[in-house]
Amino acid sequence: MMQRRALSDNERLEWLRLSRTENVGAITFRQLLRRFGTARAALEALPEMAKRGGKKNFKIPAPGDCEKEIIATQKIGAKIIAWCEPDYPESLHAIEDAPPLLTARGHVNLLHKRSIGIVGARNASINGRKMAENLARELGQQDIVIASGLARGIDTAAHQASLATGTVAVLAGGVDIVYPQENQTLYDQLVAQGCIISDMPLGVEPFAKLFPRRNRLISGLSLGVVVVEAALQSGSLITAKMALDQGREVFAVPGSPLDPRCTGTNDLIRQGAILTERAADILNHIHATPRLLCEPPANDFDGGGSPIDENILSNAREKIVENLSPSPVSVDELVRACGLSPSVVLTVLLELELAGRVERQAGHKVVLVG
Repeated sequence: MMQRRALSDNERLEWLRLSRTENVGAITFRQLLRRFGTARAALEALPEMAKRGGKKNFKIPAPGDCEKEIIATQKIGAKIIAWCEPDYPESLHAIEDAPPLLTARGHVNLLHKRSIGIVGARNASINGRKMAENLARELGQQDIVIASGLARGIDTAAHQASLATGTVAVLAGGVDIVYPQENQTLYDQLVAQGCIISDMPLGVEPFAKLFPRRNRLISGLSLGVVVVEAALQSGSLITAKMALDQGREVFAVPGSPLDPRCTGTNDLIRQGAILTERAADILNHIHATPRLLCEPPANDFDGGGSPIDENILSNAREKIVENLSPSPVSVDELVRACGLSPSVVLTVLLELELAGRVERQAGHKVVLVG
């Protein structure tokens, strides 16, 4: 496991610039650090890599813009926490696409306690909200922190019931943006008593594509996720799927087959989720669960990679693009199909991703997008 250490002010600025650069996602960020050793060296290499991938005029955020973000974050009493730092939550540290940086506001110590996610319908019934409250309160009494997404309905009920014992709200937008606005009072209570986190810059308003990103943080923080009232195709079921992908437990509260809000939870139980009627159903399953549910990603931060001859890369690009398509393919499969070394394939994929021609998906898969 990587040794935790605090970043210097200059390093934090460089990490922020790299993480805010277009087409640099969480996995790409780690691969860049693995290849170049430091964020500064990666920033210097990015324009040429993107150019080789097919993109000219590649833009990197100016130091001044990122300095303003750091100052604005400090001004509201929040902090930016890097993946390598002691304050970064261990459970989240272990997932494949852990964000390089988190912005946290409130009691950061809550991020290091055992946590259960509670999610569900925004248009929840009275009984659904009551169930979420009971579960959150009883789990909190057992020193379990409740993670949720500050949405109306189930999320709100879970946060309110666990304010006194510990709750973390994961936002789709910036930590300074209250969404929905009706939860302003709850947001203020979370700042005072709980913790609010996001992997987005300050001032970013939430929109549809950001909610799945938010959901994978809720599940990543947690030993397991409880779903209380969720229709089929709901965001809560996306959170449940992400929990399974991350090796977390999935718990589901059963409901009436006549209530559309329960079709998703009942289906989860049918597929093997743990039927949950009381907090004891959850506690019995997590009692012996270690805080880390899987090994953290390999230490990608030690040492830069050796340069690869441009002639080799040039010949490899055409072959790799030829083998890619809009359908996902694993990187390992791509390596075998192309007959190239992993280092060559990973380097070309980095170039193509920086150029916006390739996107990464969960499970070490990539797709061609342009």
